[in-house]
Amino acid sequence: MSRDARFLQQAQALGYNFDGEIKIGGNYVPLVRDGHHIYLSGQIPRVGDTVVVTGAAGAGASLADAQKAAKVCAMRALALLQRALGSLDAVQSILRITVYVQSAPGFTQQSEVADGASEVLFTVLGDAGAHTRTSVGVLQLPKNATVEVDLIATATSGVGQPAA
Repeated sequence: MSRDARFLQQAQALGYNFDGEIKIGGNYVPLVRDGHHIYLSGQIPRVGDTVVVTGAAGAGASLADAQKAAKVCAMRALALLQRALGSLDAVQSILRITVYVQSAPGFTQQSEVADGASEVLFTVLGDAGAHTRTSVGVLQLPKNATVEVDLIATATSGVGQPAA
């Protein structure tokens, strides 16, 4: 099964469609390609116009909610890579992800939240989804999102260019 097919399968499992516009919230670009390296801006769990998981993990959002948010963030990142490269089969590797978790006082399961994003990357990309990772608890995130994920990927040579 191709990575693109696994991406669609994962989207269906989450119950969301990632075919629409991936909105950005400011004066920046969602990704920059420098040779084989692709740097993705932070992705919050927004589908269309709706941030689907909000609030602090451990208060307004449960651990399961926060993990779902991390999965949606990772799917948004994969959707951007797919559009930039023409296919997720062109992703050589995910080098690093950073997972920011809006955390209630005393919430210490940021790494378990980050597991949601890691699971998506491994499920869709296989061995190319192996990555280094940092997870951090923060006071607030844009739009009251529970999670934000950014990442650095590499792509095979001569495939695609980032979408304008």
